[in-house]
Formats: sequence, structure tokens, C-alpha cells
Amino acid sequence: MQGSRLFKIIYHLLNKGQATAPELAEKFEVSVRTIYRDIDALSEAGIPVYTEAGRSGGVRLLGDFVLERTVLSEEEKREVLSALTSLSATGNYFEKTALEKLSALFRTPSQDWCEVDFSRWGIATGDKEKFETLKTAVIYHRSTEILYAGSYKEKSERVIWPLKLLYKSKEWYVKAYCTKKQDFRLFKLNRILRWRLLEEKFTPVPYPESDDGGKQISEKVVLRFSEKISYRVYDEFDQSQIEEQENGDLVVTSFLPVDEWLAGFLLSFGTEAEVEEPVYLREILAEKAREIYEKNKS
Repeated sequence: MQGSRLFKIIYHLLNKGQATAPELAEKFEVSVRTIYRDIDALSEAGIPVYTEAGRSGGVRLLGDFVLERTVLSEEEKREVLSALTSLSATGNYFEKTALEKLSALFRTPSQDWCEVDFSRWGIATGDKEKFETLKTAVIYHRSTEILYAGSYKEKSERVIWPLKLLYKSKEWYVKAYCTKKQDFRLFKLNRILRWRLLEEKFTPVPYPESDDGGKQISEKVVLRFSEKISYRVYDEFDQSQIEEQENGDLVVTSFLPVDEWLAGFLLSFGTEAEVEEPVYLREILAEKAREIYEKNKS
């Protein structure tokens, strides 16, 4: 137990630069006396850790200290290399370089287990460049100007503070603070039509816990699909949401925001989908289907 805590103390000091003994005692849930014993143990083991008295003092490591490769277990080395492999699969040169260096340092070959292609089927696009731009914005806290296609047909130019990239339900999003709306927003990468990294930097702020920033209200939706379209149902919904019926139909119960996107999504199933709940969503689909008929009947 002490050995694990000693490594955690080293990692903490490497990350934070310094800490007081009471801070370390609170973090690792031991007494201050125990922390001082740990510091003595680290010093005896040859780790250049020292304490400095005074208001700005605390526990520190010498500035040129680095961890040797023997600190990590073989499993931890493989986990580090696997994580870098998944990042380098995006095509970033620096992550590939780091992967090669760490693989040589660990004397552990990396496995080419992951491939990521951000472009959509059938056409070469700037999807990968867009992803790299937003990743740079998140890491270096750079404001970004975008042209965004919203849910209600409008296109708008915005300056955003990208906070985190999110992959959810087979789509990439960026969690950001929108300076135009003065609020948090979730932007779908496919709808970002133009993007430009700005020189202006921002101070990162926590994004609200909900994925949509609390702007969309989800409600219970019950859908029935014919078995002819079952392959798409399993593509779009988790198995725990699907109940197979005796006649082969699939009934899906989920919590979704009832909006323009959901209506269009359900219409894409044609006559193979039926809304059971809520009733007003049935009326929305029926009206939209009538509009489609009137527009195309001639």
C-alpha cells in the first residue's frame, strides 16, 4: 500500500510542481506524520524530493527529475502505448512520434489495432482537417470562428470556445461556449461548414454535466418498427431499448428530444416505423408526410 502511495506522491508532484504536507495528507487520507515518513522513504530510495519551509514552501522535486521506464509495469506500458495508438490513428504526426519514442523507451512493440477515418463515405471532405483544428483549439484554448447549420434551417457565424470533443451515438460533437449566445452549446461536427482558428485565447470553464448543456428536454418516446428494417433499428438503438414482438416487430422505448431532427429521422424509415407515444408526435409525422406528398405528387 505504501509503495503505491509513494508513486502517487511522485506523480502528484510532477503534475502540480509542489504541495504542502497537509495537502498530501488530505489527498491520500493519511496523517501528516505519515507523509513525512513517505518523503524520507523516497529520499532514501534516491528520489530527489525535498521540503522547503516558509509561506511559499512545501514538498518539491528537483526540476530535472524524470521517471525512469522501470516505474511502469508491463501492463501499464501497454496501456500507454494503446492510448497513443488510438490517438495516432487520427493522423497526428506528433502523437505518432511520441508513440515511436515511448515504444523504444519501453522496449515494447506497439500494436496497430485502431484506424480512424473522419471523412464520410463517397466523397473526400475536410472532416479530418476540421477535427484537427478543433482538437488544437481545445488543447491550446484558442477561440474558433465557425459557420454552423442549425436545426431550423438557419446558418449562422459564431465564435466559440471549444472545451471538449465528444463522440456519441456514432457522431462527433464539440462541447463549447458560444460567445454569440453567451451560453454553452453542443455543435455537431458535420454541421460545421466553415472553421477558422483565431489567435485569441480563452480561459477554460466547466461544461454543464448534460451533453446538450441543458437546452434540450428529452421525453419518453415509444416506436414500433417492422422486422424488415431491424438492421437499422439495431444500428440506431441499444439492445436494452428494444423489445422483440411475436410478429417480428421491434418496439423501442427511449428518451429523446422531440424536435425537427427526430421527425426527419423517423421519416427516413418510411412506412416501416410507427409512433406509439407521444400522440402529438404521430400528428407531427402525419402532417410532414402530407406536406411531402403534396410537394411531390405532381
